[in-house]
Amino acid sequence: MEWDDFVRDTDGASFCHLWSWQHIIEESTGHAGVYAEARDTEGSLLGVLPLVHVRSLLFGEHLVSVPFLNYGGPAGNAAARAALTQWAIDEAARRCVKSLLLRTRRAVSGDFPVAQSKITVILPLPASADDLWNKGFNAKFRGKIKRPQRDGMETKFGLEHLDGFYDVWAENMRDLGTPVLPRAFFERIITMLPELVLLGVTYWNGRAVAGGFGFIWGAEFEMTWSSSARALRAQKPNMLLYWDYMRELIARGVTSFNFGRSTPGTGPHEFKRSWGGVDESLPWIEWPDAGGGSGESKAAQLASIAWRRLPLVVANTLGPFFARQLPWW
Repeated sequence: MEWDDFVRDTDGASFCHLWSWQHIIEESTGHAGVYAEARDTEGSLLGVLPLVHVRSLLFGEHLVSVPFLNYGGPAGNAAARAALTQWAIDEAARRCVKSLLLRTRRAVSGDFPVAQSKITVILPLPASADDLWNKGFNAKFRGKIKRPQRDGMETKFGLEHLDGFYDVWAENMRDLGTPVLPRAFFERIITMLPELVLLGVTYWNGRAVAGGFGFIWGAEFEMTWSSSARALRAQKPNMLLYWDYMRELIARGVTSFNFGRSTPGTGPHEFKRSWGGVDESLPWIEWPDAGGGSGESKAAQLASIAWRRLPLVVANTLGPFFARQLPWW
């Protein structure tokens, strides 16, 4: 379709801009898309904005591009991106939503409110895994990867490993105090975007102990969701998972490993930096002002603490409902 052809041909656009996400999100969470275009006087497509109207029973209504993902925001030439950003702000005011969040990876020219609260970490991948192993990591770091290898852990790739990924990820989300997204969300992604997904799970004695779910877009891979069994932290299954991902990606010709968004200075950020990656600022646009979609309120912090204390079966049952209510997910 014209929209997706434009996204694939436009510098700065990402897999998050594809039209399929409108169906994936609406069918698995109930949030409706408000997708917008910018065209010239002759009707040629100059820019696109995949916006979603998040209706939360707990936190009111919000417009987000794109919820549950790390990127979105307007894509196209500079003028189209600025025009679509202004349109989104006007639309947010018209709909009387509490906030608008555009998860842009590139700054938009103009006087727009930018929230510099998130970053990503990018690691260039060399031509061979041996180069990364021998030149990218010191002996101490390599030892952290060898530990789970010696214990007999093994990573397998394929869409058929969704159960293993979701089991370990759902438990980790509970432990972090965050409601888990519905399994149907990932099932819809696999159905609609199978060619982009790289799903890997690290197993130990037949049990899933770490898992990742990410996307290959051009020469870059983004690890969008990952987790490991917290009870096995000392055995470092996450180190083997990430190393095996990098080996697999290098074999496929991918040249950039994107670790996904982080809050600066946190444990996950330091883990990503430890691989030798470089921070990249994410100039998200947040209206009416920074903080509207951050989820860092005192109430949210207290709710997170309470969530960690729930039995896993309860957290997994209630999680999909509450995850849909979080405009900052």
